[in-house]
Amino acid sequence: MPAPRPSLDHLPRSFVALGDSFTEGMEDDLGPTGRHLGWADRVVAALATQTGRVQYANLAVRGKLLDQVVRDQLPPAIELQPDLVTFHAGANDVLRPRVEVASVLSRYDRAVATLREAGIATLLFTVVERAGGTGRTAARLAARFAAFNAGVRETATRHGCLVADVGSEPALQDRRLWHEDRLHLVPAGHARVAAAVLEQLGVRDPALLRGEPGWWREPLPPGVRPGLGADLVGDVRWVRRYFAPWVGRRLRGVSSGDGITAKHAELIDVVAKDHIDAG
Repeated sequence: MPAPRPSLDHLPRSFVALGDSFTEGMEDDLGPTGRHLGWADRVVAALATQTGRVQYANLAVRGKLLDQVVRDQLPPAIELQPDLVTFHAGANDVLRPRVEVASVLSRYDRAVATLREAGIATLLFTVVERAGGTGRTAARLAARFAAFNAGVRETATRHGCLVADVGSEPALQDRRLWHEDRLHLVPAGHARVAAAVLEQLGVRDPALLRGEPGWWREPLPPGVRPGLGADLVGDVRWVRRYFAPWVGRRLRGVSSGDGITAKHAELIDVVAKDHIDAG
């Protein structure tokens, strides 16, 4: 039987974000500390504006696989006992060539069950299935991510989690919302994800959402679409600049997150107008 959807009778006063580069905030604007902001910093700034004060930790580190997030981030998050945990992990696993998506989803489900058994309201994410790219490799990855997303939705229903279902929104597939590496959102993309999260938490104030409720689903204004030749050139450039180095790191057993620490490993107090600037 599906678990009941978590009831948040007030906006969270403490919030811990777990995951990889998506939650660390890669390719968003830089904050005062020189680290990228990201949708999570934007969310906590909005919550602080509404409630006056929020405690916040962000344990996410770029490049981390699901098992690393579970091992290194779940225990300290549970120990902090926040009102809300956001959990985004597994996408880096799905990118791996010989991955078994069913195995990833089984481990993902166990991690979410652990959070829910600790009594913590948990918000999950689907992932955008295609952010630019053509050809068989892009189609194969899109199919894997579609299977992963289906499993995330099933886990959310089973354990009574909130879901920011950004993977189902065509607007977020617009490559203008993505860095040229096709893995990380640009600031406009982080703003949309932040609005999606805030809506799941019950926020309806346009000043906090940075637009009317649901604005993040709206398509960008029409732009000049590149022709097939430009698409192919872009694909070749992406392989050379991003995909080939990524494969090289995998072969060497190196991660982009090696030597990187969490932005906020302990709860910090964020008060209204206390930047973290999510402007």
